[in-house]
Amino acid sequence: MVYLPTILFSMGEGAVIPLIPVIAANMGADVAAAALVASALVIGQLCGNLPAGWAVARIGERFTMVIAGVISMIAVVGMVLAPVIAVFAASVFLLGFCAAAFGLARHAFMTTRVPLEFRARSLSLLGGSFRLGIFVGPFVTAALLQVFGDEHAATWFFLGCLVVMVLLVLFGPDPEKTNPPVVNHSPLAEDSGEAVSGSIPTFERVGIFRTMWRFRGVLRRLGLAAASLSAVRSARQVVLPLWGVSLGLDAQTIALVVGVSGAIDFALFYASGQVMDRFGRLWAAMPAMVLMGTGFLVLSVTHDGEAAVLWFGMLAAVLGVGNGLSSGILLTLGADVAPAQDPAPFLGSWRTLTDAGGAAAPLIVSGVTAIASLSVASAVVGVIGLLGATGFIRWIPRFSPRRSPGD
Repeated sequence: MVYLPTILFSMGEGAVIPLIPVIAANMGADVAAAALVASALVIGQLCGNLPAGWAVARIGERFTMVIAGVISMIAVVGMVLAPVIAVFAASVFLLGFCAAAFGLARHAFMTTRVPLEFRARSLSLLGGSFRLGIFVGPFVTAALLQVFGDEHAATWFFLGCLVVMVLLVLFGPDPEKTNPPVVNHSPLAEDSGEAVSGSIPTFERVGIFRTMWRFRGVLRRLGLAAASLSAVRSARQVVLPLWGVSLGLDAQTIALVVGVSGAIDFALFYASGQVMDRFGRLWAAMPAMVLMGTGFLVLSVTHDGEAAVLWFGMLAAVLGVGNGLSSGILLTLGADVAPAQDPAPFLGSWRTLTDAGGAAAPLIVSGVTAIASLSVASAVVGVIGLLGATGFIRWIPRFSPRRSPGD
């Protein structure tokens, strides 16, 4: 009941994502317009985090997921029946908006219900559930295209996943009732960036913007480091295919290299949680950022060498290892620094910041490539990764999950 709804939602979404620009192009959009329609998913997710935080705080995780699932059904039907490209783009935006609500609801549930000593492993499994769906979804799409020959078959598959997910959440055992909130006496959640005087209330429900102001110090420091990780992750998905194209590789070879990198990434998701729970959050975040930052920097100087293709394959694997080691770190850090009693408004702000980093990365790569070259863009991403590693070293709170707060 915790992970299966996530797998269903992400598998349906993963089946649809590759076909969004294809369907847009079939509706008459040029390449630029099709790319813009595809970006509506990310923009919708970015815009949906703050309202999702408000909804989870007011009506709870379960009903937020149900409402998000029902609205997602409407969005999917809109994608199938859209008469013009504008309606299709609006449906994609709405789908991203609901994906933000679904993801935040499950994140808030895990934050309040999972004991601190194995929080990272549980959240890495949650991140792995998302990755499993996104990883398997395109293979489902390929099979459906082979059988039906119609791009809309994947959207109907997503609709079926949503129906099963909503029924499961509505009529299955409610994890909010079977798993009561746990009290995590963590020193991490108290750092709001403000001086505290007088007594500290045990619980006070506040709004989204008051929460953002109260925790502005955490969001400004650790949140920006987290956004840099999200940016490097997103840049990997853009740079690797473009790099293969710039080397003159065929689509099959590029897909193979990117697929191997993704498989390595997926294989390591639970190892990240083990490292975080046993040794601390820094020992997953910092090596991951150093690996990815260094990988992009090395990649930037290999383009014109004799072994450029070999370096491309090797460094794609390195980036996969780095991304895999960072699995669940953004979820875990957000849970660590969120207020224990009412985490949803803070998590809405946290996820907005990290999603903004992910949304900005393709724009950075595109802009730098247009001004200079793809090699320079790769180097810029590498620098962002190393700066993010420095930020994590400076601002990740030092604590061991195996110690008591007073240790």
